[in-house]
Amino acid sequence: MPIRPLDLLDLPNLYRFRDEALGLDAARTLTRGSPLGAVGLLAYINPSRHIYAAIADGDGVSVVGGITQTRGDAFAKLLYLAPSARLNHPDLPALIENLSAEAGMWGAFHVLAEVDETSQAFPALRRAGFAVYAWQRMWDVSQLNGDQAEGRWERVHSIHLPAIQSLFQQIVPPLLHPVEPMPNQAIGYICNDGMKCYVSQSSGAAGIALTPLIHPEATEVAAKLAALIGHLPDRRNRPVYLSVRSYQAWLEPVLADLGASAGPRQAVMVKHLARIIKEEQTVRATQPAGVSVQPSHVSRITKNKV
Repeated sequence: MPIRPLDLLDLPNLYRFRDEALGLDAARTLTRGSPLGAVGLLAYINPSRHIYAAIADGDGVSVVGGITQTRGDAFAKLLYLAPSARLNHPDLPALIENLSAEAGMWGAFHVLAEVDETSQAFPALRRAGFAVYAWQRMWDVSQLNGDQAEGRWERVHSIHLPAIQSLFQQIVPPLLHPVEPMPNQAIGYICNDGMKCYVSQSSGAAGIALTPLIHPEATEVAAKLAALIGHLPDRRNRPVYLSVRSYQAWLEPVLADLGASAGPRQAVMVKHLARIIKEEQTVRATQPAGVSVQPSHVSRITKNKV
């Protein structure tokens, strides 16, 4: 079955699949709804993003997929596969390969995807070269509420960025640093109680998604999270979700005790498109002007008698 980019004649297919798309970016799906809904299709005219979609069709059976990259990022994200009833399609791995190849043309080093581990898309992603590097759950924390003064959260400013990046280095395992993007923008909230709690935020018409970086030495974590979630600015009754990755799994009992609802466990997957090779170079040692280095001399070595 041939695989080709989507064109205008394929718009009826996209419309037909609008309620059958499997989102592969959990935060984006929860905050903006179906990637083939009206809001999702508006992304195709966003000049700050690369967007590409392809279709495998023939014999009246079609599967489609999309991929996106924010300009300047070193990674791309699989956006959706559709329809969800055909995720066992034999050409689905080839379709995913086609999407990944387009991301390579954009200069992406790797492609990310998030999928329920029981989904039929999981084996297709494995056959297309994706590997699991972490697990996550999206927790519904909409009902949490707490004392606004607890923890003294404040909006992040540029002065906080070094502390946030230091927190990232301490929490995210070094093996994941080439894949997990380090925070490089002053977005979200930080608790000034020792600078051990940071939460980034992404929002859409359908909800708010929070991603925490919380040091295990932080105290009163439950009260601090409840205070932040219960007093988020400009919430407008939208549902709130909090993402917990496997390297912060200790947060899950905290959320369960608060009464939050756990979503299904998802595999966070990566496909590497390129490998950065750091070449060793010989650097000549330089000596400051007017400074001389004298060799050390040993006149005699004595051996102590025991």
